[in-house]
Amino acid sequence: MTIDKTAIRNAATVIVIRDRMTAPSILMGQRGAKAAFMPNKFVFPGGAVDASDAHVPLAAGLPEQCAARIQEDADATLSHAIPVAAVRELWEETGLILGAKGTWEGDIPEDWQSFAAKGYVPQASALQFVFRALTPPGRPRRFDARFFLLDADAIATDLDDFAEACDELSHLQWVPLSEARSFDMPFITEVVLAEVEARARDLSAPNSVPYFKNNDEESLFIRLQGKSIHYTKED
Repeated sequence: MTIDKTAIRNAATVIVIRDRMTAPSILMGQRGAKAAFMPNKFVFPGGAVDASDAHVPLAAGLPEQCAARIQEDADATLSHAIPVAAVRELWEETGLILGAKGTWEGDIPEDWQSFAAKGYVPQASALQFVFRALTPPGRPRRFDARFFLLDADAIATDLDDFAEACDELSHLQWVPLSEARSFDMPFITEVVLAEVEARARDLSAPNSVPYFKNNDEESLFIRLQGKSIHYTKED
């Protein structure tokens, strides 16, 4: 079967923020030179939602307000799979665990066996849904990505131990928030960074979520706020 690589895939990205009240820094890594999507760029950990993510149990789900935003245009299966993908991608790309001590029930998916072997079950209660972006047409890959802000204090493992990370991101490092713009990053990462800077010291879930929507007709900034959607054209 031929896979349409231009089809829009759902994705989840995690922005881990450390020492947010004193000297905030964020976790970033560099994509490989041969990567089909955003080669050589510094990005946050994240990736596409897998079909199997829908069947992975969570010790705790998203905060109620964040879950409501996700559910505005995602069915129950996808609403569950997105935060699961966020936890999985964080683990795969950084080796950091967002989870609670516990034992898995039933068969453990292959992608999660190394996570489960550490004695944890994934949980999403510390994730805050803060941004959504749709990749513009014409790119080699297109994603409908949900970005989650995560306080590093919720990580269960050593924040400086990336030994379990896969090789998808290199140069994993904690970047001072004040210096992050000096890195070579995609435009959308810069846009999300502005939202992170605004929320760096705010522990509450956002009342509305910016959505950078790119389609064949135009690019729009949309604010997801309850059942109402506020449109503002991109400058």
